[in-house]
Amino acid sequence: PVTPEFVAQIIKRERPDGILCTFGGQTALMCAVKLDEQGVLEKYNVRVMGTPIQAIMTTEDRELFAKAVEFCGYKVAESACCNNIEDAVKLAKEIGYPVLVRAAFALGGLGSGFAHDADQLRELAAQALVNSPQIIIDKSLKGWKELEYEVVRDANDNCITVCNMENFDPVGTHTGDSIVIAPSQTLTNDEYFRLRECALKMIRHLGVVGECNIQYAVDPMSKEFRIIEVNARLSRSSALASKATGYPLAYVAAKLALGSDLVSLRNSVTRVTTACFEPALDYVVAKVPRWDLRKFATVDQTIGSCMKSVGEVMAIGRTFEEVIQKALRMVDESCAGFEAERFDDELLHRHEDANSLEPIKAELANPSPTRIWAIAKGFRLGMSVEDVHELTAIDRWFLSKLYHIHLVNQSLRSMTLPELTRCTVLLREAKRTGFADRQIAKQLRAAEIAPQSPSGALSEEEYMG
Repeated sequence: PVTPEFVAQIIKRERPDGILCTFGGQTALMCAVKLDEQGVLEKYNVRVMGTPIQAIMTTEDRELFAKAVEFCGYKVAESACCNNIEDAVKLAKEIGYPVLVRAAFALGGLGSGFAHDADQLRELAAQALVNSPQIIIDKSLKGWKELEYEVVRDANDNCITVCNMENFDPVGTHTGDSIVIAPSQTLTNDEYFRLRECALKMIRHLGVVGECNIQYAVDPMSKEFRIIEVNARLSRSSALASKATGYPLAYVAAKLALGSDLVSLRNSVTRVTTACFEPALDYVVAKVPRWDLRKFATVDQTIGSCMKSVGEVMAIGRTFEEVIQKALRMVDESCAGFEAERFDDELLHRHEDANSLEPIKAELANPSPTRIWAIAKGFRLGMSVEDVHELTAIDRWFLSKLYHIHLVNQSLRSMTLPELTRCTVLLREAKRTGFADRQIAKQLRAAEIAPQSPSGALSEEEYMG
């Protein structure tokens, strides 16, 4: 096991010159911090390669991190740290409910959740203290947009952003449990470059050498943003960014830790550009998580700040509509894409009325693994983009694109195969928005029960009108 005791024995026996602690996730980071505190690294003259221990400690300790952010001229969400439940209750009262309660130095949001009163706070604080000696109480930013930048920096202070990603779900849902889109779709050019400038400034100040990511909460009603956290290591997001951009983050990070710099290092994928070139995407990538919560009867089916997904799929395409439909087909083989029928199956499993809006509204208000299909069902039952936005706080841009898929689907449902073959405009739009052949076939009306269709091909004006 990767624990300070076992690793200390290995160091004593093998006497390595250096260690890399940013490639083993949160476990390796915390193990390295403990080894440094115990004096093991100094005793055996082991050099920490890449990101220094002090930078790791600054990113993991909330108070140190808040001071570093303030020094750079930015803000974190109002927060405080404590070591017991009673202090947590006092701090939450000062900050103001609702608050996010989480364990410091924890992986995947373990033991975290939102508290709306003191009773919920006590329950969450007790869980958090099981996993960590320190509790963090954050002011809730629920409803804000959540974004992430993957950043690479070398020892010579060359620094680039490799990829930026945007969560489909607003703040309140763990990134690992949220649909993620790369590159971001709803930021203005000014917002994109302000966040990029902030990322470069923060990473340089922290002294990270290698790869890291910085997460933001952005207020959709203003230009304000808050820095949520910096992960001074490779993470799940790093793997997604590497696949989405073709930039080998792990390879580059390892080379930088060994002393190479971004200017001289070649991109091992393109074999043409140097590693200091920022990738430019002319396509869209979607990551959709996969859950298996039904296997565990006692597990709460809602998703939030504590990660519950067990895997994820990735889709690449030209448009958001295309990639979301591709990803949904991969994550659940029983569905053909963004369709209401998938949520009908869910309602049948729960023994609920498939024609009532009440279970739909309840699903939209409380994030769950099936909420994306609940949105399709809501559109089918007459809900508007604004209705869904009020319940979910999902950005209207994403919802309008999903509504467009719904409109194309409705057009397909009104046609037979002979009519569709003559309406090339609709067929082309269906393929552009990610409809699979079996999905189109499933929605078309049977020709034998269809009324006699007019002769000749349907014009674009007839289809659009």
